[in-house]
Amino acid sequence: MKAVTVTILKKELNEHSHQELIDICLKLAKFKKENKELLTYVLFDSRDEDAYIREIKEEVDEAFSKLNHDSLYYVKKSLRKILRMLKKYIRYSKKKETEADILLYFCGKLKELKPSHKRSLQIVNIYEQQLRMAKKAVSTLHEDIQYDFHLEIEELQGN
Repeated sequence: MKAVTVTILKKELNEHSHQELIDICLKLAKFKKENKELLTYVLFDSRDEDAYIREIKEEVDEAFSKLNHDSLYYVKKSLRKILRMLKKYIRYSKKKETEADILLYFCGKLKELKPSHKRSLQIVNIYEQQLRMAKKAVSTLHEDIQYDFHLEIEELQGN
């Protein structure tokens, strides 16, 4: 089965009643966990972006506390898992300020990781890539907001 375009979906949804739209949304939420998470963000978390960011940071803290330090392989695997989770949350929000804040927080947690994993080129590359992505997101923001983020970026770039 081939999916139709968003434009066709929009036209079709305009022809449905309010109750039918509710049923469609609930059916989507039951179908996949990501759909339920997106619906939760749209209905509850999008109103208070700061609380949403705090919630994500708490999840990051918990994930970093559970990191398996037995080998670099497990650390890299866990870091990639955390990043997948963060990218999903960033995709829900679509706000560059949220993206920059979350990515800089991740970089900060990665930098203070003990024992230091600077000897691993892959982990260093993950860190630098996320820092570049945060810089890119910051560059699209208003100048006043950029200043605060630039201070944080400079602190992360310092050894």
